[in-house]
Amino acid sequence: MKYKVAIHRSEEGFSISVPALPGCWSEGETEEEALINIQDAIREYLAALEERLQDVEIREIEVGA
Repeated sequence: MKYKVAIHRSEEGFSISVPALPGCWSEGETEEEALINIQDAIREYLAALEERLQDVEIREIEVGA
């Protein structure tokens, strides 16, 4: 699965957020490190979300443009 990420440069390095996953972000000293870290953050985010929705009925819907 692919996610769009927003990369922010700062004096300390790079921070990355995932607009489709509110609150999901990570950082690193280099862009490469930050990108690796955000992959872990996305996995952890999705695992926590799955756990929270364990006893909830889930459905998929299609939304037209």
